[in-house]
Amino acid sequence: MPRLVRAGLIQAKLDMSTEQPIEAIKKAMIDKHLSMIEDAAKKGVQVLCLQELFYGPYFCAEQKTKWYAMVERIPDGPTTKLMQEIAKKHQMVLIIPIYEEEITGVYYNTAAVINYDGTYLGKYRKHHIPHCDPGFWEKFYFKPGNLGFPVFKTPYADIGVYICYDRHFPEGARILGLNGAEIVFNPSATVAGLSEYLWELEQPAHAVANGYFVGAINRVGKEAPWNIGEFYGKSYFCSPRGKIIAQASRDKDELVVADLNLDEIQEVRNVWQFYRDRRPETYDEITVLGK
Repeated sequence: MPRLVRAGLIQAKLDMSTEQPIEAIKKAMIDKHLSMIEDAAKKGVQVLCLQELFYGPYFCAEQKTKWYAMVERIPDGPTTKLMQEIAKKHQMVLIIPIYEEEITGVYYNTAAVINYDGTYLGKYRKHHIPHCDPGFWEKFYFKPGNLGFPVFKTPYADIGVYICYDRHFPEGARILGLNGAEIVFNPSATVAGLSEYLWELEQPAHAVANGYFVGAINRVGKEAPWNIGEFYGKSYFCSPRGKIIAQASRDKDELVVADLNLDEIQEVRNVWQFYRDRRPETYDEITVLGK
């Protein structure tokens, strides 16, 4: 019997003004996602990932300390606790991107991973933090991740997480593969422009180079008053062969569902022996050059 896992991705618009109180924004976005998670459960989804900073706007479009109020502790914060209950209810593995507070003033762009039985498995903190115009002022809000590239073992699949800008860096994508990831999820917030043509290039390339599935998530719509561009959605799954096998539209809330045959990983690695043929003893310059 093939090892099949039904996986899902949620892309969603912010339907309200960013001038609304932060708690109102959080409640509205969490309620929207709870409804979409219910839809995913009805479709038999076993592993589900939400978009980057799912419970609010992409506030890095400006540099204002008011957005520090979005932070929560992981796993002791209310959103993680709520999602533990939801995961247990639906026997669904959840990847939940949250603005994380470690201590006051030390914040990370993080994804919590929750097992099908509601158990908190751990978290991934975004490693690569952009700070550029227009409207990606992330160093104002986040420290670089310091937890490495963990892989979370679940009954459905072994899961890795990369977050948004991380996808431009092949090093972590390779480490996730070496650590045993079968599916790597990349929750993102990226707008039309320079990066859009890379959206369907880089992550399938990671899938091919490492022989695993990738689930890439992007939010949709424009977020006033910043209007840094259109979040173009197009969330998708791709196979270890780099083929996009399911994809969302670019302009609406959507749940993407795909049945992933994990046996393909072995089939692909039997043909493309990239892990066998790597030469890590020759790669020291990667960690030296540019320091």
